Amino acid sequence: MHKNNENKFHKLIIIGSGPAGYTAAIYAARANLQPILITGLQKGGQLINTNQIENWPGRFKKTTGIELMNDMEKHVKILNTKIVHDQVIKVDFSNKILVVFCEFHKYYSHTVIIATGSSPKYLNLKSEKKFLGKGISTCATCDGFFYKNHDVAVVGGGNTAIEEVLYLSNIASQVHLIHRRKQFTAEKILIEKLKNKINLGKVVLHLDYVVSNIIGKKLEINSIEITHTKNYTENKKIVFVKALFIAIGSMPNTKIFKNILNMKNGYIQIQKKYNGFNTQTNIPNVFAAGDVTDNIYKQAITSAGSGCMAALDAEKYLNSLNIINI
Repeated sequence: MHKNNENKFHKLIIIGSGPAGYTAAIYAARANLQPILITGLQKGGQLINTNQIENWPGRFKKTTGIELMNDMEKHVKILNTKIVHDQVIKVDFSNKILVVFCEFHKYYSHTVIIATGSSPKYLNLKSEKKFLGKGISTCATCDGFFYKNHDVAVVGGGNTAIEEVLYLSNIASQVHLIHRRKQFTAEKILIEKLKNKINLGKVVLHLDYVVSNIIGKKLEINSIEITHTKNYTENKKIVFVKALFIAIGSMPNTKIFKNILNMKNGYIQIQKKYNGFNTQTNIPNVFAAGDVTDNIYKQAITSAGSGCMAALDAEKYLNSLNIINI
């Protein structure tokens, strides 16, 4: 934004450009809140790393996360929402007028919706940091191509992990799936597809195992050590792979709101029906939606739904202050 826009008082600022942020922008724009949306570093959120989406209502033809998020962005732009390509570095929510500080400018608003999403978890191994970007990745659709016709590994047991395995099975020679339990938490339809890949010899299962070490040279990995979860001392084995894809969940991107908003385990606590605002935080004119509040469902569609709720709550709040028509 230029300086003349920087000091403008906005009705609503939306922080984040995933399903929650874009949906909030659509509903807010239709309510004449004239929102601005600050994208953050990863425009489109984690969904852009999803190669195939099969459960978005009405989108029954094959689609990717990038395609879906690009369409949501187009929808937002059609409604004349101002999109700011910047990164929020801190906020000041101590006064009625909220201040959002970005790398390039600061913005003032009567209300804010936080939809900053989440980031992938890592294994917290010393060897993991050494090989980040040198064989270790959290995105098969981003980096899988580099390991065409090589053996690779995926660690995890949820939807994301199985999706990564299915995608890589069409590129790699063989995919080793490492999961710390015997049961998967992924959807049954994905597990059935996984079984087909196992039967074809494209996937090898290592159940009740965790990754305990990553082995390689300076610029690449060549194997991983895995350890049995019920017998740590004797049951170790080496799996020879060129890449390890980590898909063990995510953590909410809420660090900049620490000691400002009420949180539990990093998730922003919303009031849930407090004064009729389901998405309101402990600060009355700050609302939150999507992965930053959800430690249970973590689905794109539920994030979008909460983004809608946050926009409606912000509209209702602004109406109560007679700010809606400014």
